[in-house]
Amino acid sequence: MYDPTVARLTYRALLGRRRALILGALPLLLILISVIVRALVGADDQTASDLLGGLALATMVPIIGVIAGTGAIGPEIDDGSVVYLLSKPVKRPTIIFTKLIVAIAVTMVFSALPTLVAGFILNGNGQQIAVAYTVAALVSSIAYAALFLLLGTVSRHAVVFGLVYALVWEALFGSLVSGARTLSVQQWSLAVAHKVAGGDLVTSDVSLPTATVLLVVVTVLATWYAGQKLRTLTLAGEE
Repeated sequence: MYDPTVARLTYRALLGRRRALILGALPLLLILISVIVRALVGADDQTASDLLGGLALATMVPIIGVIAGTGAIGPEIDDGSVVYLLSKPVKRPTIIFTKLIVAIAVTMVFSALPTLVAGFILNGNGQQIAVAYTVAALVSSIAYAALFLLLGTVSRHAVVFGLVYALVWEALFGSLVSGARTLSVQQWSLAVAHKVAGGDLVTSDVSLPTATVLLVVVTVLATWYAGQKLRTLTLAGEE
C-alpha cells in the first residue's frame, strides 16, 4: 500500500523552495508570537491555552493541512503530469495511500512540532497544555490531510474550498453556530486534547467517543473516495 517512489516524488513536490517557505511561515509566526507573549505576560496557563487553541489549532493546522493535502496531488492533476504517474504499474489506492502518508507527515511536522515548542515557551507545559494541543494537532493532521487530499483529487479549486472550510466553516460558523461544531475537525481534536489535559482549560463541544468515531470515519471515507475518484480519472484518461 506504500510506494517509495511515489512518496519521494510527493515529498519533493511538497517541500520545494516556494511551498516550503509557505509551510514554514505560520510555525515561525506562532513561535515568535509565543516568545513575545511569554515576555509580556509571563507563564500563564489560560493565555497559553487561548493562543494554542486560537492560533495553532484553529488557524495554523488547517491551513498547513490545506497546503499539504491539496499539494500532494492537486498540482499533478492540474498540469496533467498525473497521467505519467497513472501509467506506471502502481495500484490507484496505493498512490492515494502513499500521498496521504506524505501529506500527514508534512502536516504533523509543520504543525504539531511548532505547537509543542510554542506550548513549552508559553507556560512550560503547565497542566499538560503543550502536550494536549500537540496531540490535538497530530490527530487533526490525519483528518485534515485526508479531507484536503480528497479535495485535491475532485476539484481544481481545492485550495479555495479547503480554506473556506478551515477559515469560514470551522473558525466563523464554528464559533457562532453550536451545531456546526459537531462537524468540525477542530472540535474532534479538542475532545482528544481535553482527555489529555483534563480540567477546564481545554474544552470541546463533542464527546471523546463521538470525536474518535468521526475522526476515523472521515479519514477512512475520504481516503477511500479519493481512491475511487482517481480510478475514474484513469479511465477518463485512457478513453
